[in-house]
Amino acid sequence: MSRTRGVGRTGRLHVTVSDSRGRPHALARWLGPWLERHAPPTARGTVDVALLTDARMRTLNKTFRGVDRATDVLSFPAEGPKPQASSSESRAPRPKSRAPSHLGDLAIARGVAARQARAEGHDVVTELRILALHGLLHLLGYDHERDRGTMRTVEDRLRRRAGLPAGLITRTPKRPLHK
Repeated sequence: MSRTRGVGRTGRLHVTVSDSRGRPHALARWLGPWLERHAPPTARGTVDVALLTDARMRTLNKTFRGVDRATDVLSFPAEGPKPQASSSESRAPRPKSRAPSHLGDLAIARGVAARQARAEGHDVVTELRILALHGLLHLLGYDHERDRGTMRTVEDRLRRRAGLPAGLITRTPKRPLHK
């Protein structure tokens, strides 16, 4: 993923979207600007989003989390090599800085997103937005496995404002996330 610097149209966050080879993805026209507009106010800096095949995501998930299956979204915080997914450990809070910095990278599996969209009864665009928002919250330090509902509250509020249906945390209360 590329390391684009600067900030986006909002003046606080800039999102680039690419494929597994770092080339701009066709969906970059709407996913990046959408996430910039609907990110929480604390999101400042840059984020790179890679839309990957399920096979590539499976490799990343096995390499970084020891789980040999494709997952929907992985978050790679800039301050460390270990990805943040629903079942990963929490991290120390991000240092506060006035200068835009690279928050990290998100990897989203296109095939998993398509299957989840069908299962939830909405389109793939909606599912990609849900996954990107969820992953961004992990980059910002939220961890729904350990934060006693804080991430869920923030995700629900942002999701409702953006007109999205149930998010990952809300729609899967009794089964493991990120299958």
